[in-house]
Order: sequence, then structure tokens, then C-alpha cells
Amino acid sequence: MSSPVRGLDGVVAVRTQLSLVDGQRGVLIIRGYPVEELAGKVTFEEAAYLLWKGRLPDRSEADALGREIAALRPIPHQTMALVVEAATRGVPAMDVLRMACSTFSLDVRDANGIGHDADVANAKMLVARFPTVVAAYVRVVAGLEPIAPRVDLPLAANFLYMTTGAEPDPAAARAIEAYWVTVIDHGLNASTFTARVVASTRSDMVSAVTGAIGALKGPLHGGAPGPVLDMLLDIGTRENAEQWVRGELAAGRRIMGFGHRVYKVRDPRAEVLARVAAEMSGAQLQDRRLFELARDVEKTILRVLDEVKPGRNLKTNVEFYTALVLQAIGLKPAVFSAVFACGRCAGWCAHVMEQHAEDHLIRPESEYVGPRGLAVQL
Repeated sequence: MSSPVRGLDGVVAVRTQLSLVDGQRGVLIIRGYPVEELAGKVTFEEAAYLLWKGRLPDRSEADALGREIAALRPIPHQTMALVVEAATRGVPAMDVLRMACSTFSLDVRDANGIGHDADVANAKMLVARFPTVVAAYVRVVAGLEPIAPRVDLPLAANFLYMTTGAEPDPAAARAIEAYWVTVIDHGLNASTFTARVVASTRSDMVSAVTGAIGALKGPLHGGAPGPVLDMLLDIGTRENAEQWVRGELAAGRRIMGFGHRVYKVRDPRAEVLARVAAEMSGAQLQDRRLFELARDVEKTILRVLDEVKPGRNLKTNVEFYTALVLQAIGLKPAVFSAVFACGRCAGWCAHVMEQHAEDHLIRPESEYVGPRGLAVQL
């Protein structure tokens, strides 16, 4: 047997029509479209339709999908009770989302169904309910009552309404929607692979997506957009940036928001979100000074990284501008990963559909390196 590939690096495990990640050229393709062609130009529901159906919907199809998802936003009362109890106890947002997701089988017509129709129905339900759970969590942690979803708003705008109780600001709604479209799918990352492994056993959509949330929770995959804000606040001024980053590198610490397992050039999603953050000017951006600082700090960090770690290609990743966009609309770092999951959920569901259609068990081999020939001493 050949030596195992650590972490399955470079191993092609599946064939997919959903997304292409080209780390050498800094390209992300979603069902044929560069991500920058979608973000800010299509709704999140339309992007989900693209993943699930293979094409963008026409207007009547988009309207119908929007109405269907809107009707599915309320969560079972048992789920809401769990969310409230867990949030009151201080359980982290990702754990609450994982627990809530596992309860969604309570009112699914066929909890074990894995056919195309069942998969599409469950995908709509999951995409509809994730924002309801996260918004309820945000409210309870703030000492407020959860707000019931509205059916007259798009998914992103309704999410903001459920978190604030106010009419959603159009610029903020466009920002969260562009963010969700930007992160909707990204190749065979750890959480997507987890979802596909679960689905490959002929397990159901809810089980597969619940597993994906568990994988996303881990800090090596879930990312660190929250610590990006901590970093910027710690730096404080652009004049302090170079001294700060050199000190962190000398101490052997990672610079948050830079470097990626796949991308060897600037993450294309960072480019999209930088534009989104820049467009949130004036009243929509809660801390304009922080955005201006971030742009200056980014330039300094990239210059120092090229000097101190030549050849490592540590470029700006999606986490850097994610932090700015999400804080700009009033969200706290503790829920950033759960908000990310609201967008990635549509991609997870698409991969589950694709894996169910493939209908082949994912079952790699292992190499045993333990002892042999031991005997029990009587």
C-alpha cells in the first residue's frame, strides 16, 4: 500500500458541477459563473436555485422560490425553546445552530427521504430556517425576545429584521445578501466533504447538513473573522501597523485574515467583499474609521509578509473583509461563523443532492501503524 496523503491534500475525491476553486489564479467559479459575476447581481435565493438546478431562474421561478422559502422560515416551537434555553445558558452560536438543525426532522414529511424531490424540499427548509435560528440567538443573547419572520421580505432583509426588529436598511440587506452569495460554495472543503460523506451512506439531508455544521465549528475550518476585528483594534492606527505585524511574526503568531490553504494569490471573495464594505458608506457603516484603517493595514501587512515570509504567498483571504462587512451591519463576532453557515447551507444542500445522485459510498482506506502480534498474559 502506498503511503497515505496527509489530510488528503491534493487527492481528488469527487467530481462536481457545483464549484471550481483555482488557488493558483485566484478564481472561484459557481456553476459556470465567476463569483464576482453573481455577488451583488443576483439574490441569494437565485444563487441557491443556480446550485440546485444548474441554471439561474427566470423571474417567475425566482419569485416562486422566494415565496416557498419565505413560508418555511418559522421553526418548530420545540426548536425555538431549545434555542432560547441554550442561548440563555451561554451556549456558543455554532453549537446552538447544530442542535437546532438536528431538530428540523420533527416536521419533515419523510425524515429519511433522499430522492430528488425530498432533497430539494429539505434544502428549501434548511435555507429558510438557518437565519431564523441565528437571529433568535442574537436576540436572546442581547436579552430580547425572538421576532417571528416576515414573508414579505427577501431572506437577507428578513434576517436583519429578525435581529433588529426594525425595517431593514437596504444597503445592509444588500451587503448581507452579497456576502451569502460570495460564500455559498467553495469546493470540497472540510464541512462540504463531511456532508457528502454522510450523504454517501444514503443518510438524509438534515443529518448531512448537521454534520457539516459540526465540521465548520472547528477553528481550522470555520475561520477567524472575529479575531480580525481584535487585530485591527489592537493595531489602532496605520502608523502602528508595521511594528505590530513584525512583532506578531517574530513571536510565531498567525496574522488573521491572511493566507489560505488553497489560494496562493488574493482570495477572489476578499475582492468582492472589499467592494461591498466600501459601498457601505455613511450611516450604513457603523465604524467608517475602522474600514479606512483596515485598508491601510492590509497594504502594510501584505508588504511585511512578502518580506518576512518570501514565497509563502500569504495574501488577503475572505475572513479579512468578512469581519468588516458583518460588524458594519451590527453583528457581533460570536455569531460570525453561524451567519456564514446561513450562506454556505445552500452549497451543502447542493452537494448532498449531487452525492445522493452519485449513490456511491465514500470509504477511503487507512494504514495501520500500531503494534502487532500482542498476546494476553494469563
